[in-house]
Amino acid sequence: MQQSKKVRYIIVLFLLGVSVVALVGWNICVGSVRIPLADIFASIRGEKIENSRILWDIRMPRTLAAMILGGALALAGYLLQTFFHNPIAGPFVLGISSGAKMVVALVMVFLMGQAVKITSWALIAAAFVGAMLCASFVMIVSRKIHSMAMLLVVGMMIGNVCSAATDFFVTFAKESDIANLTSWSMGSFSAVSWGNLRICLAVIAVCLLLCLMLVKPIGAYQFGEHYAASMGVNVRRFRAALIGLSCLLAACVTALVGPISFVGIAVPYMTKKLLGTAKPMAVLPGCFLLGGVFCMACDWIARTAFSPTELAISTVTAFFGAPVVIVMALKRGGGHR
Repeated sequence: MQQSKKVRYIIVLFLLGVSVVALVGWNICVGSVRIPLADIFASIRGEKIENSRILWDIRMPRTLAAMILGGALALAGYLLQTFFHNPIAGPFVLGISSGAKMVVALVMVFLMGQAVKITSWALIAAAFVGAMLCASFVMIVSRKIHSMAMLLVVGMMIGNVCSAATDFFVTFAKESDIANLTSWSMGSFSAVSWGNLRICLAVIAVCLLLCLMLVKPIGAYQFGEHYAASMGVNVRRFRAALIGLSCLLAACVTALVGPISFVGIAVPYMTKKLLGTAKPMAVLPGCFLLGGVFCMACDWIARTAFSPTELAISTVTAFFGAPVVIVMALKRGGGHR
């Protein structure tokens, strides 16, 4: 039985890896301007091609951002679900993404008004501060409210307040900056450059490594805090690590491309269903790969479905992610009858 499960894990992870490679190639090749696969390989070899700028300055960083940031967001959702012992918890639902968005918008509006250049590190730091503020508030409320349903409602209300504050800040931006701020606040991979992508990749790689180091504590914590403590896990530090890592991952995504909805809830659920397990050693890499697949597919739809008009990425992720969450909620509801 254990051998068949391991075979299933390997097959699913292999297929997800193949899907990632296939979608990277598809997203780079297909669009308003088609780039043949032969041209991509020629450009990699150093040969000059007709659409070199589109390939290297637009398509490539955008596609890699969708892959990496989608995986990071799915991972953040999985960590939050582990923390709260609830599969409906996620950075968007709990207001963490909205808090990150609010502080980033405040920093962008203020610094743009002072004609100060904003670095990617500054945006990530601002997003992390906003994410931690909202996460801390949710944790404080969780000590008073023991119903997860009410906690999710509180999280959504925090998100709405933060979104309203963001809109308020944006109204005071210069007219020349409002279009960029509005596009960012709706979520889009279109403005990603190699510079800020490298910075986010470095942060996410460190977070992913730390998550893999927490595999055994996560497995123990899934059986409850008392069990984890009996296995030698420092529950207080472990919970702080979960919140810190999830907020940092969500901050990277929000700082670079804005808030993206439902990925952090739907992808971990789908990963567990595909793998047939909740074991972190399998689910962590599965979440990252499926998050990349999901966001790359949604980004391709966002930029091509109504070309030349581009949809906000959250519009597409909500369209495909919300039904998954509804099914998940119905199954959980049915399980308590």
